[in-house]
Amino acid sequence: MSNTKDTILVVGAGGQLGSELTMELRKLYGDANVVASDIQTPKSEELRESGPFETLDVLDKNRLGELYSKYKFKQVYHLAAVLSATGEKNPKFAWKLNMDGLFHVLDAALEHKVEKVYWPSSIAVFGPNTPRENTPQHTVMDPNTVYGISKQAGERWCEYYFEKYGLDVRSLRYPGLIGYKALPGGGTTDYAVDIYHQALAQKTYECFLSENTYLPMMYMPDALKATLDLMHAPAEQVKVRSSYNLSAMSFSPKEITEAIQKHIPDFTISYKPDSRQQIADSWPKSIDDSAARQDWNWKPQFGLDEMTEDMLVNLKKMQEIPA
Repeated sequence: MSNTKDTILVVGAGGQLGSELTMELRKLYGDANVVASDIQTPKSEELRESGPFETLDVLDKNRLGELYSKYKFKQVYHLAAVLSATGEKNPKFAWKLNMDGLFHVLDAALEHKVEKVYWPSSIAVFGPNTPRENTPQHTVMDPNTVYGISKQAGERWCEYYFEKYGLDVRSLRYPGLIGYKALPGGGTTDYAVDIYHQALAQKTYECFLSENTYLPMMYMPDALKATLDLMHAPAEQVKVRSSYNLSAMSFSPKEITEAIQKHIPDFTISYKPDSRQQIADSWPKSIDDSAARQDWNWKPQFGLDEMTEDMLVNLKKMQEIPA
């Protein structure tokens, strides 16, 4: 494991992944050593109050450089991005933020001698001609969203910075991420977060994907574990320098509904597919993550039923709904 005195920067700390990952890193490295940053002040009081927070627009190269100089970061987690469905509304800006933000982080890391950089990729790098069942680590990639295109390009650049400059960049291709601590952030897999909120609040949900749309998904504790396992692996074990396939479970809206109905029998769902259906139809149904399992012993801990139970228990606590 890295030196626990490492100073760490999390860019995009207010997002769904960032808010939880920042807190995990603070537990491991100490509150004062993990600097949270985002373009706006995070809603989470715990995130703001538990350690240093800096306002940062990752497109502002000078401000980023100031923070690197001030804190002497050893590790950087760059999570700021415009997600799939949101990106389609303003593709040029999504490209600019996703690509220029990455370049700024990588260049500053070289200049300031950062030891490790983490950057997330996504199943959005795959496209209509990718094998959809058990999608291989190395395969056809023809993404058709600006998010997916920027993530595929980002993978190539991360590998380039490793090969050409020796920068230790590490990456995971996340499936849809499901957690109870932050609200959805504009992704195609977000129905699987929202459905739990609506099941408790309304006992009904209108889904923007059709009932048999299978997508790879992962519960947030597994996503955090995978991220930290990869970052703590010895460099020689990290053999994929583009981005690792990562998998935990695959399910459809119909199956998640049935899992919820075991706890909330009168929960109902209706289907009204929108533009996100087309995005979902171009993505894998299931992922082969054998490279991650082999290289650094990745193994998920949550399936659909375990996740559903944990989500509902925790959302009830947060909403103070009687069990």
